[in-house]
Amino acid sequence: MTEADDDYVETLRANRREKDDFFGSHSQSPIPPADREGFDGLDYFEPDPAYRVEAGVTKHDDPEPVPMETNTGEELRYVRVVTFEFAFDDDDQQRRLHGYKQRPEDADEPIFVPFRDKTTGQETYRGGRYLELHPDGGLADDESVVVDFNLAYTPFCAFSEAFSCPLPPEENWLETAVHAGERDWSK
Repeated sequence: MTEADDDYVETLRANRREKDDFFGSHSQSPIPPADREGFDGLDYFEPDPAYRVEAGVTKHDDPEPVPMETNTGEELRYVRVVTFEFAFDDDDQQRRLHGYKQRPEDADEPIFVPFRDKTTGQETYRGGRYLELHPDGGLADDESVVVDFNLAYTPFCAFSEAFSCPLPPEENWLETAVHAGERDWSK
């Protein structure tokens, strides 16, 4: 690894420690209060800079609605605002994930990227994982952005039935294992 990779890994580990502290002690933690005392942190894949990928951007000027079912059986309406195309270092296959918003006119709303992969239900939460992107000033066609799967996180509904979370639509199911980000904490 390069020095920049080492710095990245240390920053990521510090962020994970901060998140673990929040989950273990904060009143707004998704961990039920009765379970917080024994909570010793989330389970993560080892940080891997190879899972930070450059993704090409296709912006959708006329976003299509995409209904997403939740873990509690409701349906939420999102719109597909962008498509990311990328390849992982270990293969050349182009992969595609879509990014969504509930309010596409809201420039401050992060781009929501829910996904499933071959670890889903095995090593990671059965309902999939999420990424959020916060691009400065929006995205443009033919731009490229970094999509960092080391930041993939488990939705709150995995920790408590008090939460309702959207499930990744089939168009965001990756046919590969993504060994990055959070693992299933209950295993």
